[in-house]
Amino acid sequence: QVQLVESGGGLVQAGGSLRLSCAASGLTYSRYVMGWFRQAPGKEREFVAAISRSGETTSYADSAKGRFTISRDNGMNTVYLQMSSLKPEDTAIYYCAAVRDYVVRTYGASYEYWGQGTQVTVSS
Repeated sequence: QVQLVESGGGLVQAGGSLRLSCAASGLTYSRYVMGWFRQAPGKEREFVAAISRSGETTSYADSAKGRFTISRDNGMNTVYLQMSSLKPEDTAIYYCAAVRDYVVRTYGASYEYWGQGTQVTVSS
């Protein structure tokens, strides 16, 4: 049974930083592209960042470029999202997702497995 468990969310002031983690189990982690998505209240889920199986290739939404960094530790079966210079508009539930693929995917529909999400709230 595949499980993705996010952690690290919370309340932070604008300009602050958070690091999200997503621990995976029940899959051969190194064979999966990992992604982060988010969904704000009343809005559709949107892509944030994704990372290739080896970690050599990454992709970011324009809103995340220069502020967020995705990384992974295949020995720990964990993917991270380091977020800095946070803005109130970053407030959302953040989800990690996994897809067994060779190509970094930016569409949510491409992903096979999803975590339950972690809330990030940025106050102004």
